[in-house]
Amino acid sequence: MLRASPLKQAACSARRPVPRAQPATRPASLAPPRPGRVPRPAMANEAGISQEVVVESAPASLLRGLGDSDGGMKAKFEKMIRSGQDEICAAVEALDGAKFREDSWTREGGGGGISRVLQDGNVWEKAGCSVSVVYGTMPPEAYRVATGATDNGKSGGEGRVPFFAAGISSVMHPRNPFAPTMHFNYRYFETEPWGDFPAQWWFGGGTDITPSYIDAEDLAHFHGTYKRVCDAHDPEFHPRFKKWCDEYFEIKHRGERRGLGGIFFDDLNDRDPELLFDFAKDCVAHVVPAYLPLVEKHKGDAFTEAQKEWQQLRRGRYVEFNLVYDRGTTFGLKTAGRIESILMSLPLTARWEYCNEPEAGSPEADLLDACRNPREWV
Repeated sequence: MLRASPLKQAACSARRPVPRAQPATRPASLAPPRPGRVPRPAMANEAGISQEVVVESAPASLLRGLGDSDGGMKAKFEKMIRSGQDEICAAVEALDGAKFREDSWTREGGGGGISRVLQDGNVWEKAGCSVSVVYGTMPPEAYRVATGATDNGKSGGEGRVPFFAAGISSVMHPRNPFAPTMHFNYRYFETEPWGDFPAQWWFGGGTDITPSYIDAEDLAHFHGTYKRVCDAHDPEFHPRFKKWCDEYFEIKHRGERRGLGGIFFDDLNDRDPELLFDFAKDCVAHVVPAYLPLVEKHKGDAFTEAQKEWQQLRRGRYVEFNLVYDRGTTFGLKTAGRIESILMSLPLTARWEYCNEPEAGSPEADLLDACRNPREWV
């Protein structure tokens, strides 16, 4: 027998109010995560790209003799993302009290990565932060996903496309439904000439927030932080990238956004690469001050079972977007990337209910309206 939702089941059942409760505590049955690594065998690879090999520790450089000088963009970007990973993970561990598990891996075809995941923590149910530097060749289908290329009268070359990709990516899902989920990703990409398509380079990335409940003060802080970052580099960045974020994270089959936005950009190569590198570096440096104060503020808030279930429903939307629309996830799957790192963004738990619609005028309905109709927060 199907159990009725505590929130309104549209045309299905009556609804009950969402009560308040005493502060929830972490279940005693959840033991602290163990940081040890269990090597995972490589899986079959239909794309023909070499799979990862788990190693005891990451090499000093994931470029592994690619030939990029210390002053080259490849080396600079790798240094930036690895430093950012260290700083962000240290801040999260200090707030949570649990430790990240780290897996380092390399690919025979070129590059490697460092994946860190904190699971079943005291504050976060799941938090992941990974860096990767991958290069080699990719199939034409993956090239079109990576570049968004359409033929437009051009023809591709024969065989595979040489490429280089480096990035840092993170998603953090807190336990408390009043503490928001946060995602960020910053990347640098190069491709060599392929048929009629010229060599290309670009930067992409963004930082966005996905709360289950609206706190206007939180949203003003988060969006205001990244508005100031954008304004310091180009006053046109924030309105452009905020709109881009609202459009990119639309779950088209739902008619709503995954969350409440932030900034997003891709295929950015319209100015000197050093200027764009500085912008990406500044964005990574502001992840901690933009996000962690919000988790600190709400980690001990009281919540009910119904409010926790609403959080799980919103995480279901998170899963839908990531598996159906996310460009990075699609590229990773088409290039036979490390599957555990690609799916690191998914929450530990999520929920789907039939005909769910929150009660009109409720905080849940307000959140859903903001996801359907993007708002200005600063």
